Amino acid sequence: MNRPLLFLDVDGPLNPYAAQPERRPDGYVTLRVPLGDGTPGDDGDLSSRRRTLRVWLNPGHGPALLRLGYELCWATTWMAEANRWIAPTLGLPELPFVDFGDALFRERPDGVHWKTGPLVDYAGGRPFAWVDDEQSDPDHAYVTTHHEGPALLHHVNPRLGLRQIDFRTLTDFTLGLNGPEGPEPA
Repeated sequence: MNRPLLFLDVDGPLNPYAAQPERRPDGYVTLRVPLGDGTPGDDGDLSSRRRTLRVWLNPGHGPALLRLGYELCWATTWMAEANRWIAPTLGLPELPFVDFGDALFRERPDGVHWKTGPLVDYAGGRPFAWVDDEQSDPDHAYVTTHHEGPALLHHVNPRLGLRQIDFRTLTDFTLGLNGPEGPEPA
């Protein structure tokens, strides 16, 4: 059995963007990412090229994520840009990413998040966990109906970002896949 996938959203779980704007959380560093270069928030306007996006990241999250035993994969609007801006700060290697293509920001009438279908397709039946701040009941129902393997949709508070309890939940999920030893190595 392959290691389970861990789909990582950036804004919310890794970047607690909803925290008090004047108070960077303890353990986080500030990254200033120029807008207008394919990053989230880029509206294509030339004036946006002079602005920056403030991103808070905790360098300790990278090693902690690598220790979890998952195959890490970006599941974020940053897509490939996460490897350019986010991964180096966290000490992560270049990771695969889900290319959301035409699904990007496309609202669905059934209330399912636009990421959910592409993530289920990408997983292809493999066990996965998805950390994000935007999942809802329709997403859980969709995954239950359309995904053949085990899945964990784990909501992370965007004011707090990933915390120790979130890492424990992710660890418990992998342990539950194959008993106390966790999944077999890839």
